[in-house]
Amino acid sequence: MAQLNLAIVGHVDSGKSTLSGRLLHLLGRISKKEMHKNEKEAKSQGKGSFAYAWALDESVEERERGITMSVAVAYFDSKKYKVVVLDSPGHRDFVPNMISGATQADAAVLVVDGSHGAFEAGMKGGQTKEHAQIIKSFGVKQIIVAVNKMDVVGYSKDRFDEIKHTLGTFLWRSCRFEDSSVCWVPLSAMENQNLVSAPSDDRLLSWYGGLCFLDAVDSLQPPKRESEKSLLMPICDVIKSSKGQVSACGKLQAGALQNGLKVRVMPSGELGTVRSLERDGSQSCSTATAGDNVAVTIQGIDDRHVMAGGVLCDPDVPVAFAKHLELNVQLLDGAKPMLVGSQLEFHIHHAKEAARVVKIASLLDPKTLKVAKRSPRCLLAKQVAVIEVVLQGPVCVVEYSKCRALGNVSLRALGNTVALGKVTGIIEKQK
Repeated sequence: MAQLNLAIVGHVDSGKSTLSGRLLHLLGRISKKEMHKNEKEAKSQGKGSFAYAWALDESVEERERGITMSVAVAYFDSKKYKVVVLDSPGHRDFVPNMISGATQADAAVLVVDGSHGAFEAGMKGGQTKEHAQIIKSFGVKQIIVAVNKMDVVGYSKDRFDEIKHTLGTFLWRSCRFEDSSVCWVPLSAMENQNLVSAPSDDRLLSWYGGLCFLDAVDSLQPPKRESEKSLLMPICDVIKSSKGQVSACGKLQAGALQNGLKVRVMPSGELGTVRSLERDGSQSCSTATAGDNVAVTIQGIDDRHVMAGGVLCDPDVPVAFAKHLELNVQLLDGAKPMLVGSQLEFHIHHAKEAARVVKIASLLDPKTLKVAKRSPRCLLAKQVAVIEVVLQGPVCVVEYSKCRALGNVSLRALGNTVALGKVTGIIEKQK
């Protein structure tokens, strides 16, 4: 059974964690005892409707604030896939965490709130558009749009069609998703309508004859894996045990791992040996291949050299460690002009650094990507350009043409994503 990494994204309060939690409960991944405990705790805090979300939002702060802050990981099996759920935060304060989840995704679910006013808020000034643009820039080509909370609007076909037209136009024109790669599913996570089987409510059944959410997941095309290439695994998290063992966690982007294999840990360049592997959170295994989410316990290395934002790679093919980069970027709708000297926040896989634009080399025609103007004074919203940035500190990086996951970048300023792009050149490597 193939593995599928599925990012759940969308504006805050659209019901992402509730959808994920309800799905896990229906598929037997959450016990009745655990669900009863969540329901009891949620009701005691006056948040009864959050019971399913709490299956993924486990921290005290997440529960008190009623929002997801980090990327929660869960697992379920469909008929076709072993699905890794990456439940991403929707609040604008935690977009950097959402980006970390998007870098691991093969496909995505964009959850929107179907109720009047809430959908519009997500589109205008909310994170619906930003999340859609980010996942597309990180190479996700297939999405399911889950129009949630349809019970609030009486399962209205007119409301569903209105949302599909408004959001669909944006996904096609601004994000360049192909119509055939977008699957639209009306549902209600709270009312358990159209999640793992056809809807039972006549108000939805009377006009919708398409796929339920679980079948929509199975309709996604299997992702292509790069198992034959050299080892590349960006580290998203590090676990240090009381026994002195250190484990690097992340999605294996290329190559394969097995017990006893020598690996190079960047940026330190130190060599270590794979002591053990765990797949899907707890299953021990002796080998792992591209696409797997794994925890790799490494021996023979100082744990200070294993850090989030680092990369495990082939000892003979170390990734570059650099801070002067050439990027091909597109400024997003609403972005302020970008100038030489503009200060930005640079995000690449699980690393983040302050950055400064040092050169605007050329403005590109957005359709042909040919040079339209050399050395423009500034860049405006929606323009595509080649720029150079210098980071405050170096990051592990690979040119986009060689590895999508380690070459995709997002640029942010003042809490907003202002541009998305890819690394086209490494100008100066650190020694």
